[in-house]
Amino acid sequence: MVKLPAGRLGRLARLASLGVRTTASLAVGAKDSAADEAAEVLGTLRGLAAKIGQMGSYVDGLVPEGQQASYERSLKVLRAQAPRSAPGEIRRTVEEELKAPMDQLFASWDDVPIASASIGQVHRAVMPDGQVVAVKVQHASIRQAVESDLANASVLESFAGVLGGRRFDSKALFEVVRKRFREELDYELEADRLVRFARIHAEDPKIRVPALVRERSSASVLTTHYVSGLGFDEACAEPVAARTAWAETLWRYVFKGNLCLGMFNADPHPGNYFFQPDGCIAFVDYGCVQVIPDEKRLQARALHWAAIDRDLPRFDVAVSTILGAKPGRLDDMSRTYTRKCFQPLLAAPYRIERRYAASLVDEMKEMAKEARSIDDREFYTMPPEMLFMNRLQFGLYSVLARLDAEVDYATVERAFIPAPDAPITA
Repeated sequence: MVKLPAGRLGRLARLASLGVRTTASLAVGAKDSAADEAAEVLGTLRGLAAKIGQMGSYVDGLVPEGQQASYERSLKVLRAQAPRSAPGEIRRTVEEELKAPMDQLFASWDDVPIASASIGQVHRAVMPDGQVVAVKVQHASIRQAVESDLANASVLESFAGVLGGRRFDSKALFEVVRKRFREELDYELEADRLVRFARIHAEDPKIRVPALVRERSSASVLTTHYVSGLGFDEACAEPVAARTAWAETLWRYVFKGNLCLGMFNADPHPGNYFFQPDGCIAFVDYGCVQVIPDEKRLQARALHWAAIDRDLPRFDVAVSTILGAKPGRLDDMSRTYTRKCFQPLLAAPYRIERRYAASLVDEMKEMAKEARSIDDREFYTMPPEMLFMNRLQFGLYSVLARLDAEVDYATVERAFIPAPDAPITA
């Protein structure tokens, strides 16, 4: 058990110290030592700092190639086995939030968490009626810690920079980041979003969203039916037929949410997926959700249909429309880059590989650098909401690359995408 540093200056000092020690370790070739140190510090800090570490554990292209194996091995503990809060703190939070003693709330409670991550940790429990549940409880002082991170411009810049943040209006961008991560602290909002995702996927037997237990949930406690399955590393070692089925399910889950519900889960790390037989996946954690306005959803549908139809002129127009682009060099670069991002549809069937996923991150960074020299008459800023779309895409593609299967994503998408002229209904 570790004490969570919550103050802004203390957290900033820990991050600054980490930077110095990591640089020194890499200078003498001690990659494993640097990676382990990063995992320990980021895990202890939790909050937004830990989320940066989570991304580094699985998103190809965020860590330099020569250091990737060491950092991925060390940082992947942040997905589900970050430092834990003490049992007494967790029990106290549950009783205060749900306003009853533990023995009245649950027939049994396991003090050892089944997962611990950046905002909270999850415990297995049994309801009085025998229903096995997973109870997510926020770490003590996590609200203060997150607010400290959100007040540190350097932490926000670190998060945004890896996702092409230099192409955004920084003030508007940081407000979007602050809003998303403050929402993650509101488990009542997460409960409502979980119900909406369950509803949109209710008819899909391959997508499983755990049922909410509303009477055991609050602003800092979230209880759902317990789900299980293979972890991500185990799933990646399964035969190709199983990996192909899971890749199809992942694509359907993400893009049906985008194009039909108008919401996407903007925290796509694989610790939130439980891989089950016959292509089924149980999806947990709905704290970081981006809402897509109706107009943007219609534009996204037009973009996806153009890709499915392999109509490149129509595709290019759709790119410029959804980005609000000005004619010129930046618009040309954005169209070229987006074509590459949509290769899984434009060139389906397609095998997403790790080098392809990493190249998207690298090219986003290069495009952000090149954009600095573009004349104001041709320059435009990306819509700030696109930051989390980048996070989703980079994360999803890195997960699919590790599943390493060739999939006809265009056929998968045709089965659920609304017609181009269909009205918004959800």
